[in-house]
Amino acid sequence: MRLLPLVSVAALMIATAATAQTEADKGGGKGKSIEALHKEAVAEEAEAGWARAPVEEREVVTRHSVRVGGKTLGYAATAGTLTLRDAVGKPEASIFYTAYTLDGTKPGTKRPVMFFFNGGPGSASLWLHMGSFAPVRLTTGNPEYIRPAPFDFGPNPDTLLGTTDLVFIDAPGAGYSRPLGDAKPSDFYGVDQDVDAFARAILRYSTKFGRWNSPKFILGESYGTLRAGALAHQLQERGMALNGVILLSSIMNYGVRQPGFDQIYLTYLPSYAATAWYHNRLPSRPETVEEAVAAARQFAEGPYAAALAKGQTISPEERDAVAQRMSELTGLSADFIKRANLRVDLSRFRKELLRDDRITVGRFDSRYTGVDGDAAGEGPDFDASSEAISGAFIGSLNGYLTHELGYKTDMTYRLSARDAPGFEWDWSHAAPGTRREQTTPNTAVDLSVAMRTNPYLKVLSLNGYYDMATPFYGTEYDLRHMMLEPAQQRNLQFTYYPAGHMTYLNPDALRQMTADIERFVGEAVAEARSGTPPVAP
Repeated sequence: MRLLPLVSVAALMIATAATAQTEADKGGGKGKSIEALHKEAVAEEAEAGWARAPVEEREVVTRHSVRVGGKTLGYAATAGTLTLRDAVGKPEASIFYTAYTLDGTKPGTKRPVMFFFNGGPGSASLWLHMGSFAPVRLTTGNPEYIRPAPFDFGPNPDTLLGTTDLVFIDAPGAGYSRPLGDAKPSDFYGVDQDVDAFARAILRYSTKFGRWNSPKFILGESYGTLRAGALAHQLQERGMALNGVILLSSIMNYGVRQPGFDQIYLTYLPSYAATAWYHNRLPSRPETVEEAVAAARQFAEGPYAAALAKGQTISPEERDAVAQRMSELTGLSADFIKRANLRVDLSRFRKELLRDDRITVGRFDSRYTGVDGDAAGEGPDFDASSEAISGAFIGSLNGYLTHELGYKTDMTYRLSARDAPGFEWDWSHAAPGTRREQTTPNTAVDLSVAMRTNPYLKVLSLNGYYDMATPFYGTEYDLRHMMLEPAQQRNLQFTYYPAGHMTYLNPDALRQMTADIERFVGEAVAEARSGTPPVAP
């Protein structure tokens, strides 16, 4: 989800930058690193009495109830912090979370618990928290722009609380999560650093609230799926074997997005077909989106892949035939496709599909449409699917935490750690079993190791047909190249919904997802209790 900076945070960043420039002009900042300037800024904040995250862990607990499936579920909502400490006990970070636990849940319980997080990287988890499986939810349409305040926010009959307790975690530097003391930005802002922080937070929560004997699941969205793959392996390395990993709108392999590598065009083709089907731009429109997608998959895996592999040596006759078939599948003209060398970038597709109507389609959810100032432009001016919902999510979260859950603080709830001083993401990743560090991470490798070493670990991939930020065909490619044996392959499941990146915006998709996850959790818990993992035939 694209994140919007807060004015107060932007002002703070400008002020910090101005202070650093002044020091540089005086010679005091000359040659200083970003981390050194960050450390000085932290000290200045402390002296000035600026709002800081608590070193001591804090919990604010309130009692509520929600009606689900004809039953009233009483629950405790806890807005609190977890303190991450180094090997000698020195505090390094305060991690903010919101937990929902069914009444009567006690330490040592065998009731499942699920940990949720958004992506970014560096995103707060307000999107999942406010829109998906918590006992409260922002009401959304299908698809429509959400009106300004007052927002339709209230009990969620599609919550997962009847099946599992839920814990929503904000990434370091985002939400109310903050580094502590002299911890440096580079301690948290990177693939492996971020995974380490989440692993420590989950371990700390499980220890503090007595959840080591609970079946445990993690659910990540977007970049959160890249985190989830590595996190499953890291938790297992630290003695916590998960029951299940749920991947929502996945991007686990950043290597497929490299220039000159044609896999990304194969990845997008089925999503282009789904979008063209939805907007009725196919010359021979199939009855269902599933049929449109199946035809595009078949073409991408065969003739299209073969054509792209030939590069500039492709014959004119084959180029014409491939362009014509792509036109039939995507709704774009064959001439436009040939001028793009059979390789249509996402931005061009979003602008071209409905150009004759002077509208564009969304990136996070291609069902949404927008209007640009220039209908002749190369790409869309903005993502309509992001602008349509951001204000309502942000407004609901801020009001809910403060006034309903009673969490009081002078800090600003950051939508992203990208708004924090010193943010610079380290994309290097040390995948298990690899001989060198990856600079374009692929944590499907980590997940495959976790699945092979934990035969009970189940993985559920949730996908939206109209998600063009993390297209579903790319997820299929990544997860089907983990080289699992037949026994582990049976632990991997895929589900699809008529929705976009944030699949839960579609109320019907949310209801079906809830049922799918409840089934998934039930099967994983039952299998672990039976002690009979799947075996190869």
